[in-house]
Amino acid sequence: MPCVEYTGMTSLIGFIATLISLSVLDALWILVIAKGFYADRMGFLFTKTPNLVPAAVFYPLYSLGVLFLAVLPAFSAGSWVEAIWRGALLGIAAYGAYDLSNHATIAKWPLSVTLTDMAWGTVVTALTSVIAYLVLAAIR
Repeated sequence: MPCVEYTGMTSLIGFIATLISLSVLDALWILVIAKGFYADRMGFLFTKTPNLVPAAVFYPLYSLGVLFLAVLPAFSAGSWVEAIWRGALLGIAAYGAYDLSNHATIAKWPLSVTLTDMAWGTVVTALTSVIAYLVLAAIR
């Protein structure tokens, strides 16, 4: 396994690639692919006008986690496969913490939302990780 060193610029480019990938994929999921799914099952929890401040905090914060726990270790190892499995593991853990906590504490929280969202978290974080890895590998 090769060991690739990375610089501050590598981290910055990796962060930007991670943030853009995550934001685009998640927006596609939330606003297009699964919009009706969530509205049908959780509409009783939705507000009329979303508060975008938490999203503005979440996406950069989660992107940092993905970068340092999945992308950069995979880049250092020179393995896109490592980016996928590290991203998938982080995704199921992070989304699982959110969804399982909600399932345990919010009345009428649907099991279908818990399972679907955990699956999506696994997929989106794995995809985001490998995309950011490939961006870094392309500029290496």
